[in-house]
Amino acid sequence: MARHRGKGFACINYPIGMNLGGDPSQALVHSNPDGKFMVALSSIDLGQGMKSVTRQIAAETLGVPVADVYVDTADSDTGPHCMGSFASRGTHRVGNAVIQAAQEARAVMLEAAAEELEVNAADLVTDGKGNIHVKGAPSRTITVAAACGAAQFKQGRTVSGRGIFLIPLSDVDPETGEMTPVSCFAHAALVVEVEVDDETGDVAVVEINSAYEVGRALNPRLVEQQLVGGAWMGMSHALWETTEPYYPDRSHGPVDFNTYLMPGPGNIAPHNIAILERPAPDGPYGGKGPGEMCANPVLPAVANAVYNAVGVRVDELPITPEKVLRGIRAQGGARPQARR
Repeated sequence: MARHRGKGFACINYPIGMNLGGDPSQALVHSNPDGKFMVALSSIDLGQGMKSVTRQIAAETLGVPVADVYVDTADSDTGPHCMGSFASRGTHRVGNAVIQAAQEARAVMLEAAAEELEVNAADLVTDGKGNIHVKGAPSRTITVAAACGAAQFKQGRTVSGRGIFLIPLSDVDPETGEMTPVSCFAHAALVVEVEVDDETGDVAVVEINSAYEVGRALNPRLVEQQLVGGAWMGMSHALWETTEPYYPDRSHGPVDFNTYLMPGPGNIAPHNIAILERPAPDGPYGGKGPGEMCANPVLPAVANAVYNAVGVRVDELPITPEKVLRGIRAQGGARPQARR
């Protein structure tokens, strides 16, 4: 009996969203009389941080504190149109729509403030703390709340904005039909180290090291946590989760979550992450979003690590102890590969 260590590498070039009629998302932004802003979306937060990042984007564009912005993810009956929360498109598509809507609302807000201060709206700036100042004359100021209140109760203005983002339609080669389905890509490289027991076939993930290029990390802590959670999901897909090999006949497979195998706290492996920022020219403040890319490279990296450890190439997921042990026995024992 021996436990063999191996390392596996994988990299990914991940497309953000897709080109389906421009892959549109819409956003609405409006202020309440007290100067608080509401962002209305149909882009649902699945736990990926949609509300947090769109709140930040709206606050930055409006020039108000994040605490003064709220996000309402309604449904498709009452909210503005969105293609959906999929394809890692949320930050890029929805974020751009929020910027457009917030810019329009900000313009109305500054016009209302300009009327109260009797200046030109072009001469006004926001300080991000809830105040609007006249350039070069900081003593001449009005709060965002006062400007929004004046707009609604004195001037008859609606401090609101509408935004929609469409990616440019791709040119299509008339002979081949070839086109570019997306507008930007995110990238990642990942190394997984595993330990394989040649008597039981058990695979334990020892450590993960990764580098992700995500455009610009609009919320670095949120991005890091998404990458950690996504890698955990990828590891689970690689080694545990499936209804195979009995699908669609599940008579011998898991039928409920009592028998469905998933990793537990004892299987958590250290994960060292490097976040590389290369702002996307067409992204909201340069952001792309990690999305599904968090999990994807983990699966091939684990498979490569198992091969490196014992010489067994498993090409069907999950990489269960049974499959590893059968492979070891079929080749007459573990055959560790050269490590670099």
